[in-house]
Amino acid sequence: MGVIKLELHPSKIVNGLSIDPNPNWSFNDLLSELNSLESNLYNNASNSPLVPTAFIKSASRGISRIGRREKNVESQKAFVMRVDDDLMSDSDAEDGIEDRSLVPATRFDCNDIFLSESDDSDGENMQRLQVTVMDPIGVVEGAFHEIEHEYQLGVKEEIRNQLVTLETQLVAEKEKSTSAYVQVEKNNDARRQMDRKLDLHYQRKIAEALDNHLTAIQRDHEHRTQMEERRIRDDAALEEAKRKEKALQEERIRLQKAKEEEARQEAAKKAEEAAQEAERLAKEAADKLVKEKSGKDAIHAKTGPVSALPNAPSTSSTPNDSKAVKSAGNLIRAAENALKLEARRIQTYKELEDRNQSIIYGSNMDFRPKEREIVRQINQVTCSISSVRSKANNLVNIFNDRAFPQSVTVAIFAKKVISYFETSEQKNGSYFACCHVITYVSAQVPAVMECLLAEFHRACIYTVPKHIMRSKSAFGTEDNYFKAIGYKEEDGELEKTDNYLKRLGSVMKLYGALVQTEAEGVQNMHGLEEGWRWLARFLNAIPPNKYTAVALEAFLGMAGFALHRKYKSQFRKILSSIYKEFVHTLRSREDPRVSSVIRMLQVYIESQQFLQEPDGWQLQSTLLSHTSVPNAEYQQEQYNHNTPRRFTYQR
Repeated sequence: MGVIKLELHPSKIVNGLSIDPNPNWSFNDLLSELNSLESNLYNNASNSPLVPTAFIKSASRGISRIGRREKNVESQKAFVMRVDDDLMSDSDAEDGIEDRSLVPATRFDCNDIFLSESDDSDGENMQRLQVTVMDPIGVVEGAFHEIEHEYQLGVKEEIRNQLVTLETQLVAEKEKSTSAYVQVEKNNDARRQMDRKLDLHYQRKIAEALDNHLTAIQRDHEHRTQMEERRIRDDAALEEAKRKEKALQEERIRLQKAKEEEARQEAAKKAEEAAQEAERLAKEAADKLVKEKSGKDAIHAKTGPVSALPNAPSTSSTPNDSKAVKSAGNLIRAAENALKLEARRIQTYKELEDRNQSIIYGSNMDFRPKEREIVRQINQVTCSISSVRSKANNLVNIFNDRAFPQSVTVAIFAKKVISYFETSEQKNGSYFACCHVITYVSAQVPAVMECLLAEFHRACIYTVPKHIMRSKSAFGTEDNYFKAIGYKEEDGELEKTDNYLKRLGSVMKLYGALVQTEAEGVQNMHGLEEGWRWLARFLNAIPPNKYTAVALEAFLGMAGFALHRKYKSQFRKILSSIYKEFVHTLRSREDPRVSSVIRMLQVYIESQQFLQEPDGWQLQSTLLSHTSVPNAEYQQEQYNHNTPRRFTYQR
């Protein structure tokens, strides 16, 4: 059986027929031509006795078109149907054809042929055309072509199924895309709707917040206005209270001056009467001496030594008394101004005490509760701002109590403060805290500072500063000298030197803490300037010994830090002078009783302890917590509200 090959070939004419296809054929035209060939092969095979019955096809299947849509082919070429030379050898021999090349076929033009999609219509068309495309010698090739045609039909069917499937998938994808697009549009609409709702909600919240803010601003403005109005009213009331207090104070001062003038006149009158009485007694004594000549020597021997004592009271203006005063003046080492200030303060304080004694004895008032209250306030002072201001406020209220004379309570306070630190050893913080109380109180009641300084001078002569030289001819015994410099006598015996030095150091610590105290909001009436003057007077007039060394060391330990902060290089020069002269003189004496004091002074100067704050120098804001004690601003406000605001004092 031969094989039929279809390939393009140049146009040939054999027996008047051309087998070159039309170069402009389409794929459907080719299918139509193939169906025609199949029909002709079927007819020839049926009429030819050479073809076996098994190879005769019962009916033509026909080649249907793939679809009704035609595709334009840019370049279409003709084809040539050939039969292999070997397969066609037998046929060529019978027909007498000498050429063994492929047999050219007749050229067909199938442009006008219509191919239906059904097999019946194709068969009818094939039978109607009745075109012979092959000679009887191509039966085997026709059978092979039939097989190839079936394969092509299968391929076409598969392609058609794939096309249908592809179209179905395309339709499904299109529907899916359409539904997805619709869903996206719905989601976008829902999102836009939600955004509009959120925008409306946010705008409402912003409007509410703005309204609340404006309301809060208006409320705050109204509150500030009310506070300002209240402050103006309070200031007006405070000014009125200050004016009234000032008027009362002026009236009180006027009455006090009138009483003092009256007391002074009364004292002068009494002094005049005492002088007249003394003159009368002197005349009587002179007459008596004239009459009793034998008693003159005895009387003179008795009166001489008494007048030599520097502390003996002057009862008459005898030559021996003036001589004794002169000799005593040579024994005192002190600056002239310091002695004058001491004399004035002692005299004023003595007059105050005399007046207080007359008040106490002349009235039925019991001052012991007030005394206990003052002692309790002093004992309860702690190293906190709240405690200091609270105790100062309470003490000022006690002094301003009109039921009790202010001079009596002030004198009690001065005595109890000195006694408190003399009799008990305290920490440094207690000195600073008590001096803050003194500063606050003296700013309200100026008489407190004057009385306290007088008590300082009485308790320790080195607060003047003043030193009494030791002289056996002036004082006779050592006990008289010790009494003159401040030793106390208890049960007929003088206190020991260690106790005296300890008491001296305590009083000087309190004095040093007082001069360096700088309380907030008030002015210290005896501040750092007085401390600087004290130090200069001390170094210029006071000789170095164990008493003066203890006094100097205690003073520098409390006031050195504040003095250096203010005077800086000048204070360092003072310390250098102390180290070179004062300490050197003490060391040269080789007295074992002052070795400890010398060592403390050396350590203080060499290690520059004056650069460090003393222990307890800074008051604490609170002792426990801010929840249990009001804060400093509140306490200051309460303190200023409850006490008159007279923070300065001009002497």
